[in-house]
Amino acid sequence: MNDDASLLKAQPERAQNNGMWAVLTAALLLLLVLSVFLGRYPQAGFLGLNQLRDNLLAQRLVIHVRLPRLLTALLLGMVLAASGTVFQMIFANPLVEPGFLGVSQGAAFGAALAIVFFSASAAAIQGMAALFAFAGLGFSYLLARRIRVGSWLLRLVLAGIVVSALFSAGLGIVKYLADPLRQLPEITFWMLGSLASVTWSKFLAVLPACLLCLGVIFSFRWRLNLLALDETTAFSLGAAPRRERLIMMIAAVLATSAMISVAGMVGWIGLITPHIARRLVGSDTRWNLPVAILLGSGFALICDDLARVLTAGEIPLGILTSLLGAATFMILMVRGSVKGARG
Repeated sequence: MNDDASLLKAQPERAQNNGMWAVLTAALLLLLVLSVFLGRYPQAGFLGLNQLRDNLLAQRLVIHVRLPRLLTALLLGMVLAASGTVFQMIFANPLVEPGFLGVSQGAAFGAALAIVFFSASAAAIQGMAALFAFAGLGFSYLLARRIRVGSWLLRLVLAGIVVSALFSAGLGIVKYLADPLRQLPEITFWMLGSLASVTWSKFLAVLPACLLCLGVIFSFRWRLNLLALDETTAFSLGAAPRRERLIMMIAAVLATSAMISVAGMVGWIGLITPHIARRLVGSDTRWNLPVAILLGSGFALICDDLARVLTAGEIPLGILTSLLGAATFMILMVRGSVKGARG
């Protein structure tokens, strides 16, 4: 009887959440179509179908410049939102984002290192950023194993703070050594985040790793409900907390580092979208992770549209995500909607 009652109670909730997914997916597809026709060529605003049909240059711009950029924005939002949900659940901390554990700082250090000491080619910057982003996770994990005080999660937090500080100091040294007229502006612009230089080759280069990691996170999203519990409780429910947390963190960091290597430092998406998703469908990651992914992709797409259209000179994407993200987070705090990842 209890099982039948639980099943009957869960059916309306499942139907409601499926309806939420359908609405958000439809809204995202509509936003993507509108974004294709939005830009500053041949004039600021929307590009009409007649103009697109009669203008060969506009067709090439849409196919070779605008489409890969829009798809990268979607992928960026998906990755940051999914990674933010993973970290907030694993650490049971609503203020954790994908740049946690020295990932973002490591990526910034690697990119600056490539710009100053290597060829500063796109491949070198992407490779070094991804390498040091992953090194940030590795250093944090190894340092946490050497710390002898506190729980495992507390040791990871402390290790992440230390590693982030070390990479930030290293970045400061690299910026001091950079050519102030040529290299320093490039480092600064990369750290502000932008999708202006994205091409089909860059998008396709990061797509396999991101899809693989998103697939792992999405397939095992229900396990995050267990991993948010303390180790003893999670173990008693059949989970292997330390191993499964490591797998989920590796997937989140790998996808995040791949996107950082292309888009630069873009923040706040992975911080606020899990909060909004939990407000919409609750704290169960079976439901809120897909919602967070849809919200994150839409948020990134809107910010990139604004970056392209607002001014003749493009606004760095990271500035807009920080501005809109901070404003949204402030509204959530004022309304009392910022809750712990465990509900």
